[in-house]
Amino acid sequence: MNLFDVYSLFDVTPVKAQGCKVWDENGQEYLDLYGGHAVISVGHTHPKYVAALTDQLGKIGFYSNSVKNPLQVTLAEKLGKASGYEDYSLFLDNSGAESNENAIKLASFHTGKDRIVAFHKSFHGRTSGAVAVTDNPKIVSPFNANHKVSFCDLNDAVAVEKELLKGDVAGVIIEGIQGCGGINIPDTGFMKELESLCHKYGVCLILDEVQSGYGRTGKFFAHQWYGIKPDIITMGKGIANGFPCGGILISPKFEAVKGMLGTTFGGNYLAMAAAISVLDIIEEENMVQNAYEVGEYIKAGIAPSPRIKEVRGCGLMIGIEFNEEVAPIRKELLFNRHIFTGVAGKNMVRLLAPLCLTKAQADVFINAINDILK
Repeated sequence: MNLFDVYSLFDVTPVKAQGCKVWDENGQEYLDLYGGHAVISVGHTHPKYVAALTDQLGKIGFYSNSVKNPLQVTLAEKLGKASGYEDYSLFLDNSGAESNENAIKLASFHTGKDRIVAFHKSFHGRTSGAVAVTDNPKIVSPFNANHKVSFCDLNDAVAVEKELLKGDVAGVIIEGIQGCGGINIPDTGFMKELESLCHKYGVCLILDEVQSGYGRTGKFFAHQWYGIKPDIITMGKGIANGFPCGGILISPKFEAVKGMLGTTFGGNYLAMAAAISVLDIIEEENMVQNAYEVGEYIKAGIAPSPRIKEVRGCGLMIGIEFNEEVAPIRKELLFNRHIFTGVAGKNMVRLLAPLCLTKAQADVFINAINDILK
């Protein structure tokens, strides 16, 4: 049997990792500035993370959500304090896409309506509802396309209100910062108006913080830079540093009904041990502040170049938009400079480094990119 060939793969085989470093099968060391799509939050194989998972595996690895799991309660308490959302409720699942599915479903239950407003250049996942609210026709099948979704331009409050006036919108879903769409940061004024419009028309505001959350931007959630409070916040990626885990934070105005949401693996013992250790490490090592400081250091260190159109982002969520296709630049970084980076579209190098990245490690990238662009 062969693997289903849907991924374009670089000829690199990682076999070991620690902190912000990865080693391949030949012993070559790489600097990881992508964290496996923003999944590695506290660094590869952090000793406290490894110990938490190892210890839990020796006790119990799995049972269903039909019994009490005190680790879920512990995570909810810690997450409430870390995020500032102690009055919200937590529902646990397995991924960012599943979190967005549950958020959309909950909004529809709450309002009794069936249409969602999303934004151009959005990305919310690849499951049925999540991909339907993603603005990328290439990955939306005809089945997915039958969901009731309307797309507006980012920062266009007038267009949003026109949709809400139709009276059938259950929720508006928006990323704290658009990731795959090109590190697009919403205007603060627009986000405040969006919050106001959702309140005015009784529509649920869903903030997708799967990629932009968990301290990546220098706040726990990116939307906290805008001074707003959404009805539902979705999480995934870095929540458990590589162990599959996701969840949604839910406003007190939502009423829980037995059976309305559910999952087999969500909130399992191993995921909870991983997620709890992540929050502990983030707090103990002041990683939220570090993410902001090192991210600003990187942006300031990239020398102006006629080949660069713009450098934008917040904290360790950075996009370097070029006036040319970036595939050759990324290959140079990976194979000659031994630095992992990501991409958004054809013209942007995307950085989503672990939150423990140091300024010394950042200098390795800054010197490399500046040298390449000479």
